[in-house]
Amino acid sequence: MKIALIAHDKKKKELVNFVLAYKSIFSGHQLYATGTTGEQVIDKVGVPVHRFQSGPLGGDQQIGAMIAENEMDIVIFFRDPLTAQPHEPDVSALLRLCDVYKIPLATNLAAAEVMIHGIERGDFQWREIVK
Repeated sequence: MKIALIAHDKKKKELVNFVLAYKSIFSGHQLYATGTTGEQVIDKVGVPVHRFQSGPLGGDQQIGAMIAENEMDIVIFFRDPLTAQPHEPDVSALLRLCDVYKIPLATNLAAAEVMIHGIERGDFQWREIVK
């Protein structure tokens, strides 16, 4: 599966720790991430990650383009709901694309825990490709 990893600045450490805790699962999939998030995952977890631009510089849109082309299966996006983001329109567009293309989206640790265990069990084989 192709899994996107995104985290706002105050959530990057939490996402890195999450990927580290489930490294054995993530290692079996293709990982994509926005700039700094991907760099931290590579450095601290040691798994390969295709890095896009940082979110404010277009990384969210690059992942959105993959979603629109049916090239992304899952998005894990640890959002910081208490800090205004300068690229909020890009974030909203990404979330909308996940809904349009029926891409499972976890925006916090609890949802990501449920999702990662679903990946481990193979629960996402149902994902329909929207044409």
